[in-house]
Amino acid sequence: MATACRFAAPLGLAAPPRGRAPAGVVVAVAQCGSKVSRGVAVRATSSGEGATEDVPEIVKAAQDAWDKVEDKYAVATIGVAAIVALWTAAGALKAIEKLPLLPGVLEIVGIGYTGWFTYRNLVFQPDREALISKVKSTYKEITGSSS
Repeated sequence: MATACRFAAPLGLAAPPRGRAPAGVVVAVAQCGSKVSRGVAVRATSSGEGATEDVPEIVKAAQDAWDKVEDKYAVATIGVAAIVALWTAAGALKAIEKLPLLPGVLEIVGIGYTGWFTYRNLVFQPDREALISKVKSTYKEITGSSS
């Protein structure tokens, strides 16, 4: 009958092996059945292929974008304000969800608005065409493109 081996990191789970491991080497303790094998060394290398090559490009793009910003203080302030606003909105939604009647009423209002929007803009062909042209014109205004 074969026994499965179990590896434990030396974080208080097992006694570390004697001696000091070289830099960049993670020392683990292997336990197979009742035998304990100490001194199993694992070295991580960067020769593997994968997503590690994408990270420097993303970081470089972010650094280039940050270097192009003239008013870094304003951008950082807006970023912090956006995070605080999202956190506040999430807290408000959690508080509304705990109220006994309000979530049901808001769900009914949402369903009603969806029905009204569908009837007003999507049921008949001229209304659909008007909605599509309005969306395209708004897109052109935002992006500034002519396509």
